[in-house]
Amino acid sequence: MSQTLIAGANAALPTDTISIRILSDQPIDCAAYRLASTAKVRGDGDMVFYGQKSSDDGSVSFRGHETDGFFDIQLATQPAQIEKIALAFSSDKTLAQIGNVDIQVLQGSTILLTCQVEAGNRSEKAVILGECYRRQGSWKFRFISQGFDGGLKPLSEHFGVEIADEAPVPSQNNSFNNNQTNINTARQNSPPPIPAASSPSPSVNLSKITLTKNQSSINLQKKDDFGKISINLNWNQRPDNSEMPKKGRLSDLFKQHSKGIDLDVGAMIHLKSGEKTLIQALGKRFGSLNTAPYVLLREDDRTGQSTNGEWLDINGAQWAQIEEVFIFAFIYDGVPNWAQTDGVVTLHVPGQPPIETRLTEGANAKPMCAIARLVNKQGSINVERINQYFGGHKDMDQAFGWGFSWQKARK
Repeated sequence: MSQTLIAGANAALPTDTISIRILSDQPIDCAAYRLASTAKVRGDGDMVFYGQKSSDDGSVSFRGHETDGFFDIQLATQPAQIEKIALAFSSDKTLAQIGNVDIQVLQGSTILLTCQVEAGNRSEKAVILGECYRRQGSWKFRFISQGFDGGLKPLSEHFGVEIADEAPVPSQNNSFNNNQTNINTARQNSPPPIPAASSPSPSVNLSKITLTKNQSSINLQKKDDFGKISINLNWNQRPDNSEMPKKGRLSDLFKQHSKGIDLDVGAMIHLKSGEKTLIQALGKRFGSLNTAPYVLLREDDRTGQSTNGEWLDINGAQWAQIEEVFIFAFIYDGVPNWAQTDGVVTLHVPGQPPIETRLTEGANAKPMCAIARLVNKQGSINVERINQYFGGHKDMDQAFGWGFSWQKARK
Protein backbone atom coordinates (compact mmCIF):
# COMPACT_ATOMS: atom_id res chain seq x y z
CA MET A 1 0.00 0.00 0.00
CA SER A 2 1.56 3.28 -1.06
CA GLN A 3 1.69 6.33 1.19
CA THR A 4 0.52 9.75 0.01
CA LEU A 5 2.54 12.76 1.19
CA ILE A 6 1.44 16.36 1.52
CA ALA A 7 3.90 19.22 1.02
CA GLY A 8 6.47 19.28 3.83
CA ALA A 9 5.91 15.66 4.86
CA ASN A 10 8.62 13.00 4.71
CA ALA A 11 8.90 9.23 4.72
CA ALA A 12 11.65 6.63 5.03
CA LEU A 13 13.27 5.15 1.94
CA PRO A 14 14.95 1.78 1.46
CA THR A 15 18.74 2.05 1.23
CA ASP A 16 18.68 0.58 -2.22
CA THR A 17 17.91 1.57 -5.79
CA ILE A 18 14.71 3.58 -6.16
CA SER A 19 13.00 5.32 -9.06
CA ILE A 20 11.24 8.66 -8.91
CA ARG A 21 8.62 9.04 -11.61
CA ILE A 22 7.34 12.48 -12.64
CA LEU A 23 4.13 12.72 -14.67
CA SER A 24 2.75 15.82 -16.37
CA ASP A 25 0.12 16.56 -18.99
CA GLN A 26 2.47 19.12 -20.58
CA PRO A 27 6.18 18.81 -21.51
CA ILE A 28 8.48 19.90 -18.68
CA ASP A 29 12.25 19.82 -18.22
CA CYS A 30 13.12 17.73 -15.17
CA ALA A 31 16.47 17.80 -13.37
CA ALA A 32 18.14 16.17 -10.37
CA TYR A 33 20.94 17.78 -8.34
CA ARG A 34 23.24 15.91 -5.93
CA LEU A 35 24.04 18.31 -3.12
CA ALA A 36 26.81 18.42 -0.53
CA SER A 37 26.60 19.99 2.96
CA THR A 38 26.79 23.42 1.31
CA ALA A 39 23.44 22.71 -0.41
CA LYS A 40 25.37 23.03 -3.69
CA VAL A 41 26.59 20.52 -6.25
CA ARG A 42 30.25 19.51 -6.01
CA GLY A 43 30.64 19.96 -9.77
CA ASP A 44 28.76 19.81 -13.04
CA GLY A 45 28.69 15.99 -12.89
CA ASP A 46 26.18 16.19 -10.03
CA MET A 47 23.44 17.52 -12.33
CA VAL A 48 21.24 15.11 -14.34
CA PHE A 49 18.87 16.43 -17.02
CA TYR A 50 18.00 16.09 -20.73
CA GLY A 51 21.48 17.19 -21.82
CA GLN A 52 23.35 14.95 -19.33
CA LYS A 53 21.27 11.88 -18.51
CA SER A 54 23.62 10.39 -15.93
CA SER A 55 25.70 11.67 -13.03
CA ASP A 56 29.47 11.38 -13.38
CA ASP A 57 29.52 8.06 -11.51
CA GLY A 58 26.30 6.69 -13.03
CA SER A 59 24.48 6.37 -9.70
CA VAL A 60 21.73 8.83 -10.74
CA SER A 61 20.25 8.61 -14.24
CA PHE A 62 17.25 9.85 -16.19
CA ARG A 63 15.07 7.87 -18.61
CA GLY A 64 11.69 8.41 -20.15
CA HIS A 65 10.63 11.74 -21.60
CA GLU A 66 9.14 15.13 -20.79
CA THR A 67 5.70 13.99 -19.65
CA ASP A 68 6.57 10.65 -18.03
CA GLY A 69 10.17 10.59 -16.81
CA PHE A 70 12.08 8.48 -14.29
CA PHE A 71 15.13 9.26 -12.18
CA ASP A 72 16.83 6.02 -11.13
CA ILE A 73 18.83 6.58 -7.94
CA GLN A 74 21.26 4.10 -6.37
CA LEU A 75 21.07 5.29 -2.78
CA ALA A 76 23.54 2.73 -1.40
CA THR A 77 26.36 3.92 -3.68
CA GLN A 78 26.00 7.67 -3.27
CA PRO A 79 29.31 9.34 -2.34
CA ALA A 80 29.72 10.15 1.35
CA GLN A 81 29.82 13.89 0.57
CA ILE A 82 26.31 13.82 -0.92
CA GLU A 83 23.68 14.75 1.66
CA LYS A 84 20.68 15.44 -0.59
CA ILE A 85 19.38 14.76 -4.07
CA ALA A 86 16.95 17.50 -5.09
CA LEU A 87 14.44 16.97 -7.89
CA ALA A 88 12.92 19.85 -9.82
CA PHE A 89 11.40 20.90 -13.12
CA SER A 90 11.11 24.02 -15.24
CA SER A 91 9.00 25.09 -18.20
CA ASP A 92 8.26 28.08 -20.39
CA LYS A 93 4.67 27.84 -19.09
CA THR A 94 3.35 28.63 -15.64
CA LEU A 95 2.31 25.85 -13.31
CA ALA A 96 -1.32 26.93 -13.77
CA GLN A 97 -0.93 26.34 -17.52
CA ILE A 98 0.84 23.00 -17.05
CA GLY A 99 -1.68 21.54 -14.61
CA ASN A 100 -1.06 19.20 -11.69
CA VAL A 101 2.24 17.32 -11.63
CA ASP A 102 2.26 13.86 -10.05
CA ILE A 103 5.18 12.05 -8.40
CA GLN A 104 5.74 8.42 -7.55
CA VAL A 105 8.60 6.94 -5.55
CA LEU A 106 9.08 3.31 -6.56
CA GLN A 107 11.22 0.33 -5.66
CA GLY A 108 11.09 -1.88 -8.70
CA SER A 109 7.44 -1.96 -9.74
CA THR A 110 6.18 -1.29 -6.20
CA ILE A 111 4.92 2.24 -5.53
CA LEU A 112 6.13 3.38 -2.12
CA LEU A 113 5.05 7.04 -2.09
CA THR A 114 2.79 9.33 -4.12
CA CYS A 115 2.67 13.13 -4.15
CA GLN A 116 0.88 15.75 -6.21
CA VAL A 117 1.90 19.33 -6.98
CA GLU A 118 -1.45 21.09 -7.33
CA ALA A 119 -1.41 23.75 -10.03
CA GLY A 120 -4.25 26.00 -8.90
CA ASN A 121 -3.45 29.56 -9.98
CA ARG A 122 0.27 29.24 -9.34
CA SER A 123 2.40 31.43 -11.60
CA GLU A 124 5.83 29.82 -11.10
CA LYS A 125 7.62 28.36 -14.11
CA ALA A 126 9.92 26.15 -12.02
CA VAL A 127 9.26 23.98 -8.98
CA ILE A 128 11.52 22.12 -6.55
CA LEU A 129 9.48 18.93 -6.25
CA GLY A 130 11.19 17.05 -3.46
CA GLU A 131 14.45 15.65 -2.15
CA CYS A 132 16.06 12.45 -1.00
CA TYR A 133 18.17 13.20 2.08
CA ARG A 134 20.33 11.39 4.62
CA ARG A 135 19.25 11.24 8.25
CA GLN A 136 21.30 9.30 10.83
CA GLY A 137 22.70 6.91 8.25
CA SER A 138 19.39 6.28 6.47
CA TRP A 139 17.64 7.88 3.51
CA LYS A 140 14.31 9.70 3.55
CA PHE A 141 12.18 11.50 0.97
CA ARG A 142 10.62 14.91 1.59
CA PHE A 143 7.86 16.34 -0.64
CA ILE A 144 8.60 20.06 -1.07
CA SER A 145 6.50 21.59 -3.89
CA GLN A 146 8.39 24.89 -3.67
CA GLY A 147 7.97 27.37 -6.52
CA PHE A 148 11.06 29.02 -7.99
CA ASP A 149 11.33 32.21 -10.04
CA GLY A 150 12.98 31.77 -13.43
CA GLY A 151 13.71 28.78 -15.61
CA LEU A 152 16.24 25.95 -15.72
CA LYS A 153 19.29 28.24 -15.81
CA PRO A 154 18.62 30.19 -12.55
CA LEU A 155 17.33 27.00 -10.93
CA SER A 156 20.58 25.20 -11.76
CA GLU A 157 22.70 28.17 -10.67
CA HIS A 158 20.79 28.18 -7.37
CA PHE A 159 22.20 24.70 -6.79
CA GLY A 160 25.73 25.79 -7.78
CA VAL A 161 25.90 24.52 -11.37
CA GLU A 162 28.06 26.64 -13.65
CA ILE A 163 26.17 27.25 -16.88
CA ALA A 164 27.84 27.93 -20.22
CA ASP A 165 26.26 30.99 -21.83
CA GLU A 166 26.65 29.67 -25.33
CA ALA A 167 24.21 29.72 -28.20
CA PRO A 168 24.46 28.34 -31.73
CA VAL A 169 26.28 30.72 -34.06
CA PRO A 170 24.01 31.82 -36.95
CA SER A 171 25.22 30.88 -40.40
CA GLN A 172 26.80 33.55 -42.57
CA ASN A 173 25.92 31.48 -45.64
CA ASN A 174 23.17 33.35 -47.46
CA SER A 175 22.11 30.22 -49.34
CA PHE A 176 20.22 29.00 -46.27
CA ASN A 177 16.58 30.04 -46.04
CA ASN A 178 14.88 31.88 -43.19
CA ASN A 179 13.63 28.65 -41.64
CA GLN A 180 17.15 27.26 -41.19
CA THR A 181 19.85 27.74 -38.60
CA ASN A 182 23.53 26.75 -38.91
CA ILE A 183 25.59 25.54 -35.96
CA ASN A 184 29.31 26.24 -36.30
CA THR A 185 31.31 23.95 -34.08
CA ALA A 186 34.54 25.89 -34.46
CA ARG A 187 35.59 29.44 -35.21
CA GLN A 188 38.53 29.03 -37.53
CA ASN A 189 39.51 32.67 -37.91
CA SER A 190 40.11 33.57 -34.28
CA PRO A 191 42.08 31.89 -31.47
CA PRO A 192 40.11 30.34 -28.62
CA PRO A 193 39.77 32.44 -25.46
CA ILE A 194 42.08 31.50 -22.58
CA PRO A 195 40.10 30.93 -19.38
CA ALA A 196 41.36 32.37 -16.11
CA ALA A 197 43.31 29.84 -14.08
CA SER A 198 41.01 30.27 -11.08
CA SER A 199 37.80 29.94 -13.09
CA PRO A 200 37.56 26.73 -15.13
CA SER A 201 35.30 26.78 -18.14
CA PRO A 202 31.79 25.58 -17.21
CA SER A 203 30.79 22.37 -18.94
CA VAL A 204 26.99 22.33 -18.66
CA ASN A 205 25.13 23.73 -21.65
CA LEU A 206 21.37 24.00 -21.26
CA SER A 207 20.74 24.64 -24.95
CA LYS A 208 18.07 22.53 -26.57
CA ILE A 209 16.86 23.05 -30.13
CA THR A 210 13.27 22.32 -31.09
CA LEU A 211 12.37 22.06 -34.76
CA THR A 212 8.91 23.41 -35.60
CA LYS A 213 6.97 24.59 -38.65
CA ASN A 214 8.65 27.98 -38.41
CA GLN A 215 12.10 26.62 -37.48
CA SER A 216 12.07 23.56 -39.71
CA SER A 217 15.74 22.70 -40.23
CA ILE A 218 19.22 23.10 -38.85
CA ASN A 219 22.70 22.48 -40.24
CA LEU A 220 25.64 20.92 -38.39
CA GLN A 221 28.91 22.06 -39.91
CA LYS A 222 31.15 19.55 -41.68
CA LYS A 223 33.46 17.41 -39.53
CA ASP A 224 35.76 14.50 -40.33
CA ASP A 225 34.08 12.43 -37.61
CA PHE A 226 30.74 13.30 -36.00
CA GLY A 227 31.09 10.44 -33.51
CA LYS A 228 28.19 8.18 -32.59
CA ILE A 229 24.94 9.90 -33.59
CA SER A 230 21.88 8.62 -31.70
CA ILE A 231 18.21 9.18 -32.50
CA ASN A 232 15.61 8.47 -29.81
CA LEU A 233 11.87 8.04 -30.33
CA ASN A 234 9.96 8.33 -27.09
CA TRP A 235 6.28 8.52 -26.34
CA ASN A 236 3.62 8.24 -23.69
CA GLN A 237 2.82 4.54 -23.36
CA ARG A 238 -0.08 5.15 -21.00
CA PRO A 239 -3.45 3.91 -22.32
CA ASP A 240 -6.07 6.24 -23.74
CA ASN A 241 -8.23 8.57 -21.67
CA SER A 242 -11.14 6.15 -21.66
CA GLU A 243 -9.02 3.81 -19.52
CA MET A 244 -7.44 6.46 -17.31
CA PRO A 245 -9.05 7.98 -14.21
CA LYS A 246 -9.59 11.67 -13.88
CA LYS A 247 -6.47 13.60 -12.93
CA GLY A 248 -6.28 14.32 -9.26
CA ARG A 249 -7.50 10.93 -7.96
CA LEU A 250 -4.07 9.75 -6.87
CA SER A 251 -5.18 6.34 -5.65
CA ASP A 252 -6.55 5.61 -9.12
CA LEU A 253 -4.08 7.58 -11.22
CA PHE A 254 -1.16 5.37 -10.32
CA LYS A 255 -2.81 2.02 -11.05
CA GLN A 256 -0.86 0.12 -13.63
CA HIS A 257 -2.48 -0.84 -16.94
CA SER A 258 -1.29 -3.73 -19.04
CA LYS A 259 -1.88 -2.31 -22.49
CA GLY A 260 -0.26 0.71 -24.12
CA ILE A 261 0.65 2.08 -27.51
CA ASP A 262 3.65 0.53 -29.27
CA LEU A 263 5.51 2.84 -31.64
CA ASP A 264 8.31 1.57 -33.87
CA VAL A 265 11.08 3.74 -35.30
CA GLY A 266 12.79 2.99 -38.60
CA ALA A 267 14.90 4.55 -41.32
CA MET A 268 15.44 4.47 -45.07
CA ILE A 269 19.10 5.00 -45.95
CA HIS A 270 20.56 6.20 -49.25
CA LEU A 271 24.33 5.68 -49.51
CA LYS A 272 26.71 7.64 -51.74
CA SER A 273 27.28 4.39 -53.66
CA GLY A 274 23.65 4.54 -54.79
CA GLU A 275 22.55 1.66 -52.54
CA LYS A 276 19.24 2.11 -50.72
CA THR A 277 18.22 0.05 -47.72
CA LEU A 278 15.58 -0.12 -45.00
CA ILE A 279 16.07 -0.39 -41.22
CA GLN A 280 13.13 -1.45 -39.02
CA ALA A 281 12.06 -4.18 -36.59
CA LEU A 282 9.55 -5.59 -39.06
CA GLY A 283 11.44 -8.26 -41.00
CA LYS A 284 14.26 -8.01 -38.43
CA ARG A 285 16.19 -5.48 -40.53
CA PHE A 286 18.36 -4.03 -37.76
CA GLY A 287 21.26 -2.81 -39.93
CA SER A 288 24.91 -2.47 -38.98
CA LEU A 289 27.02 0.29 -37.44
CA ASN A 290 30.48 -0.70 -38.69
CA THR A 291 29.56 -1.84 -42.20
CA ALA A 292 27.06 -0.51 -44.75
CA PRO A 293 24.55 1.02 -44.19
CA TYR A 294 26.32 2.37 -41.04
CA VAL A 295 22.95 2.68 -39.26
CA LEU A 296 21.78 0.35 -36.49
CA LEU A 297 18.39 -0.10 -34.82
CA ARG A 298 18.92 -1.13 -31.22
CA GLU A 299 16.94 -4.08 -29.91
CA ASP A 300 13.24 -3.54 -30.50
CA ASP A 301 10.92 -3.18 -27.50
CA ARG A 302 8.17 -5.57 -28.52
CA THR A 303 6.04 -4.83 -25.45
CA GLY A 304 5.64 -1.11 -26.07
CA GLN A 305 6.34 -0.50 -22.37
CA SER A 306 9.96 0.71 -22.38
CA THR A 307 10.33 4.18 -20.86
CA ASN A 308 13.57 4.63 -22.83
CA GLY A 309 11.69 4.44 -26.13
CA GLU A 310 13.51 3.20 -29.23
CA TRP A 311 16.92 4.14 -30.61
CA LEU A 312 18.69 4.38 -33.95
CA ASP A 313 22.47 4.87 -34.06
CA ILE A 314 24.47 6.32 -36.98
CA ASN A 315 28.23 5.86 -37.37
CA GLY A 316 29.28 9.50 -37.68
CA ALA A 317 32.80 8.47 -38.71
CA GLN A 318 31.24 7.12 -41.92
CA TRP A 319 29.01 10.11 -42.64
CA ALA A 320 30.90 10.72 -45.90
CA GLN A 321 29.49 7.38 -47.16
CA ILE A 322 25.87 8.42 -46.50
CA GLU A 323 23.67 10.56 -48.76
CA GLU A 324 20.52 10.62 -46.61
CA VAL A 325 18.93 9.01 -43.54
CA PHE A 326 15.12 9.27 -43.59
CA ILE A 327 13.54 8.73 -40.14
CA PHE A 328 9.98 7.46 -39.72
CA ALA A 329 7.74 5.92 -37.06
CA PHE A 330 4.54 3.93 -37.12
CA ILE A 331 2.01 2.81 -34.56
CA TYR A 332 2.53 -0.96 -34.57
CA ASP A 333 0.08 -1.76 -31.80
CA GLY A 334 -2.86 0.24 -30.49
CA VAL A 335 -5.45 2.48 -32.11
CA PRO A 336 -3.79 5.26 -34.16
CA ASN A 337 -3.95 8.37 -31.99
CA TRP A 338 -0.92 10.63 -32.35
CA ALA A 339 -2.22 13.22 -29.92
CA GLN A 340 -2.29 10.52 -27.25
CA THR A 341 1.24 9.32 -27.94
CA ASP A 342 2.84 12.71 -27.15
CA GLY A 343 5.70 11.46 -29.32
CA VAL A 344 9.07 13.21 -29.48
CA VAL A 345 12.17 12.43 -31.51
CA THR A 346 15.52 13.67 -30.21
CA LEU A 347 18.78 13.74 -32.16
CA HIS A 348 21.96 13.48 -30.08
CA VAL A 349 25.21 14.49 -31.78
CA PRO A 350 28.38 14.64 -29.62
CA GLY A 351 29.31 18.25 -28.86
CA GLN A 352 25.93 19.64 -29.98
CA PRO A 353 22.76 20.54 -28.07
CA PRO A 354 19.95 17.96 -28.34
CA ILE A 355 17.73 18.58 -31.38
CA GLU A 356 14.10 17.53 -30.98
CA THR A 357 10.85 17.54 -32.92
CA ARG A 358 7.44 16.62 -31.56
CA LEU A 359 4.86 14.51 -33.39
CA THR A 360 2.00 16.96 -32.91
CA GLU A 361 0.10 17.15 -36.18
CA GLY A 362 -0.96 13.58 -36.91
CA ALA A 363 -4.26 12.52 -38.41
CA ASN A 364 -5.56 9.79 -36.12
CA ALA A 365 -6.55 7.48 -38.99
CA LYS A 366 -3.00 7.39 -40.36
CA PRO A 367 -0.52 5.23 -38.39
CA MET A 368 2.66 6.23 -40.29
CA CYS A 369 4.70 9.39 -39.63
CA ALA A 370 7.57 10.67 -41.77
CA ILE A 371 9.52 12.46 -39.04
CA ALA A 372 12.73 13.97 -40.37
CA ARG A 373 15.68 13.42 -42.66
CA LEU A 374 19.41 13.89 -42.24
CA VAL A 375 20.94 14.97 -45.54
CA ASN A 376 24.66 15.07 -46.38
CA LYS A 377 25.32 18.54 -47.81
CA GLN A 378 28.99 18.61 -48.80
CA GLY A 379 29.93 16.87 -45.56
CA SER A 380 27.62 18.77 -43.20
CA ILE A 381 24.50 17.27 -41.61
CA ASN A 382 21.31 19.06 -42.61
CA VAL A 383 18.50 18.06 -40.24
CA GLU A 384 15.09 18.69 -41.82
CA ARG A 385 11.79 18.29 -39.97
CA ILE A 386 9.04 16.63 -42.06
CA ASN A 387 6.17 15.66 -39.72
CA GLN A 388 3.83 14.27 -42.40
CA TYR A 389 1.42 11.36 -41.87
CA PHE A 390 0.45 8.46 -44.14
CA GLY A 391 -1.69 5.33 -44.26
CA GLY A 392 1.37 3.06 -44.43
CA HIS A 393 4.90 2.44 -45.71
CA LYS A 394 3.90 2.31 -49.37
CA ASP A 395 2.11 5.68 -49.30
CA MET A 396 5.07 7.31 -47.57
CA ASP A 397 7.53 5.78 -50.03
CA GLN A 398 5.53 7.05 -53.02
CA ALA A 399 5.36 10.56 -51.55
CA PHE A 400 9.15 10.79 -51.26
CA GLY A 401 10.17 8.63 -54.21
CA TRP A 402 12.31 5.96 -52.53
CA GLY A 403 11.15 3.15 -54.82
CA PHE A 404 11.03 0.19 -52.41
CA SER A 405 8.77 -2.82 -52.99
CA TRP A 406 6.57 -3.29 -49.92
CA GLN A 407 4.77 -6.34 -48.52
CA LYS A 408 3.04 -7.08 -45.23
CA ALA A 409 5.18 -8.33 -42.34
CA ARG A 410 5.01 -8.84 -38.58
CA LYS A 411 7.55 -8.80 -35.78
